[in-house]
Amino acid sequence: MRTPDRDRERSEKKRTRADFLKQYNESLPSSFPRATPALLAEFRKAHAGLFPRGNEWTLDVHRKKLMDWLSSHAAAVAVE
Repeated sequence: MRTPDRDRERSEKKRTRADFLKQYNESLPSSFPRATPALLAEFRKAHAGLFPRGNEWTLDVHRKKLMDWLSSHAAAVAVE
């Protein structure tokens, strides 16, 4: 019998925006930009296709995409 894959369960767990924000910022290296509720709302508008079931967030689907978006978004804001 296989033991449960806790990392996979944690990554695929459906979360609220507030819970995702907490998990995302806690597991992020210190050199990466932090997410805020306002930035998550902006990300969700920009990537509506990633949210077919409303406001469900998962680390598996959204974490890497948010990291990339935050990095490029922060660079774009700095240029303005």
